[in-house]
Amino acid sequence: MHTTDNLPLVLEPEYFQSFLAGNSQLKKQLVIIDLCPAQLYHQAHVPGAINVQPSLLNGSTLPARGKLPAVHQLESLFSTLGFTGKEHFVVYDDEGGGWAGRFIWTLDAISHHRYSYLNGGMRAWLREGYPTESVANERAPSVISLTIDESVIASKDYILDMLHNPQVAIWDARSPEEYSGEKALALKAGHIPGAVNFEWTRAMDPARNYRIKDGLPSELAALGITDDKEIITHCHAHHRSGFTYLVAKVLGFSRIKAYDGSWSEWGNLPDTPVEQ
Repeated sequence: MHTTDNLPLVLEPEYFQSFLAGNSQLKKQLVIIDLCPAQLYHQAHVPGAINVQPSLLNGSTLPARGKLPAVHQLESLFSTLGFTGKEHFVVYDDEGGGWAGRFIWTLDAISHHRYSYLNGGMRAWLREGYPTESVANERAPSVISLTIDESVIASKDYILDMLHNPQVAIWDARSPEEYSGEKALALKAGHIPGAVNFEWTRAMDPARNYRIKDGLPSELAALGITDDKEIITHCHAHHRSGFTYLVAKVLGFSRIKAYDGSWSEWGNLPDTPVEQ
């Protein structure tokens, strides 16, 4: 008999469709989160999915607009999702996993660890012909109080303290042009000293409808991103690095943090060191 305890971190669309078809009562234990644009959601989405606009995952405090929202904002969001702490979330987007990973990091930040990522997201679901619906879904709101688990968050000051620690690897998920300083999206261009660049899209497999790519451990190990180190991942506003955070979890890395301030904070501060 299927239970939500059987759901792995990475859900293949075929397995998830079989899971849903096997026992309709299980849908009551699931919260399926669609992070696609509203227009796409209203055209087609996984049956039962609730649309969450990605902007709700950002605190939007300039310059670091990608930081975790305030607790009261998170309580408002998760209240609308009927959150009780007992649900199993299944999360997807239409871009290869950035916003889905960001949502999973947010769940970690509120100490909720029952979740799965729909591998390939809406691209795989549509291209492989799985059932969809267009009706909007919602859940009865809940009254909740949340606390933040700071262990999954790397602050600017934390990174400054860890810059010369050989047991810490900083994973920059931005483009090579941003990393090198050729492309500047902040007052300063370049990268955090010692950070290594592995662009988020390199962890996706377009030939398999943007599923997580096979063979990643060896590619990352060549850059010094290994499980024996603490991994801190970031991009410009912790959107792209939502996916690399998820990938690190999928690969079984045991110590993972995200720098939610990311380059929009680091690159706009006068006292942060930069390499090019």
